[in-house]
Amino acid sequence: MSNASHLATLDMTLRVATVADTSAVAAVYLLSRKTFLSYAPLAHTDAEVVDWLRHILIPTGQVYVMEQATQVIGMMALSPADSVRWIDQLYVHPDWVSQGVGSQFVRFAQTVLSPPIRLYTFQANERSRRFYERHGFRAIAFTDGSDNEECCPDVLYEWNL
Repeated sequence: MSNASHLATLDMTLRVATVADTSAVAAVYLLSRKTFLSYAPLAHTDAEVVDWLRHILIPTGQVYVMEQATQVIGMMALSPADSVRWIDQLYVHPDWVSQGVGSQFVRFAQTVLSPPIRLYTFQANERSRRFYERHGFRAIAFTDGSDNEECCPDVLYEWNL
């Protein structure tokens, strides 16, 4: 996937995240979570999130950032695991929601990952559910949330050709 690490559209650039991006990625992740997912409080402190990003998630090479004028405005983490590929994280800075950032991330994932592609979102996150459905994802399972850290009911989505 790193071969397709740059995509420039409308003055936005999608690229692979580096450890140097940790603070900016954490800022987007935390602000987006706190702004839009107040019903699903983080199970970890901000410092633990930064540590996870810096030492675990970003070093996988599967984290992408969207920049506008060198400012990170979104982040996405992919997992090409076994027979199913995953969008594990997709967060956009609140000031950039509904500006095409998330759509560019999803189109990129659909280009570089072979189907099926799966992701989870919270059942209460109506905005995200509509977004993923507009991009061709279909709900395939609903859970009570007992398997996620936030213990919030979620929905499993899948995209297939």
